[in-house]
Amino acid sequence: MASRADIDKNTNRLKILFLVNIPSPYRNDFFNELGKKCDLTVLFEKRIADDRKWQFEQSINYKAIYMNGKKTGPDTALCFEVIKYLKMDFDKIVVGGYSTPTGMLAITYLNLKKKKFYLNCDGGIIKSDSKINYVIKKYFIKSAYIWLSTGTETNRYLRHYGADNDRIYNYPFSSIKNIDILEKPLSRSQKKLLRTKLNINSSKMIISVGQFIERKGFDLLIRAAKDFSDIDFYLIGGKSIKAYNKLISFLNVKNIYFYDFMEKDRLYLYYQSADLMVFPTREDIWGLVINEAMANGLPIISTNKCNSAIELIKNNGIIIESDNLKQLKESIFSLMNNENQLLEMSNVSCKIIKNYTIESMAQKHIEIFMNT
Repeated sequence: MASRADIDKNTNRLKILFLVNIPSPYRNDFFNELGKKCDLTVLFEKRIADDRKWQFEQSINYKAIYMNGKKTGPDTALCFEVIKYLKMDFDKIVVGGYSTPTGMLAITYLNLKKKKFYLNCDGGIIKSDSKINYVIKKYFIKSAYIWLSTGTETNRYLRHYGADNDRIYNYPFSSIKNIDILEKPLSRSQKKLLRTKLNINSSKMIISVGQFIERKGFDLLIRAAKDFSDIDFYLIGGKSIKAYNKLISFLNVKNIYFYDFMEKDRLYLYYQSADLMVFPTREDIWGLVINEAMANGLPIISTNKCNSAIELIKNNGIIIESDNLKQLKESIFSLMNNENQLLEMSNVSCKIIKNYTIESMAQKHIEIFMNT
């Protein structure tokens, strides 16, 4: 097995081709970090998703190629151009998703040419598939030579569709850099000062971040908020939608505040101001907002349908059943009425998340590439 010193010395010889759909901010950060350690080319199906407002630095340490394809969805396209690059000479080929049209085309071509490839999987949740859907998924997933997985539940998902457990390698999935992690959580007095700066008058504050869509479970959080008049709930990620407003009016909830999408620097100030992060998702194959909240020193309440919760919540929060309003209320009450426990959990979050950074994710990928 190659040592870390050997990896750091020799990885510039590796020529890596990585295929993904769009250049999201965390991917761009990851590719820039990975590109320091190898000769990296990244193929993108689209330049940006139709439903995102992302802004980030462009590629610095890697070669970004935006293919010209036919749009098939908000963040996918069918790019026959991918075949041209798959014919080129690379040491490793990584397909960053089997479910997009271009990903499927790439895997089909690689199978026909009997070329080994790595399948990168950010997460997965086993569902009840129809027989035909199961067969299709199994074909594309099982075809890989090596599987790159985010952890326990993703491993189970990959095995369900035919992956060889001996060739599944885990990596720490993240959107944060080392520099983003607080050395220690903010004190009560520091949070108070920061809230004043942000014009937040709340004495107790819970934050939840994500797209304002049914799958994220914000309606459940609104129902829970009704029972906590002394706590203010800040939902960040979009404009208040009609269904939420109707529910708030029906329940006569007064302690919900909606904020639109925020850039990272400003969002992190809201994380740091809060006492607790609640992410009541009904399904997330990962959930990077949990990484972000932990980096900013927050305890977490999330669900058993969120892979990041399963991997990252140890002694720093509570995992509840999805769609279980009773458990959600009980968990909020338990933590928000125990300031010492909140502080202990905050410290644990900062410690755990130090192993889940862009830098560690890139380093782990290189180690896998060098040893497989």
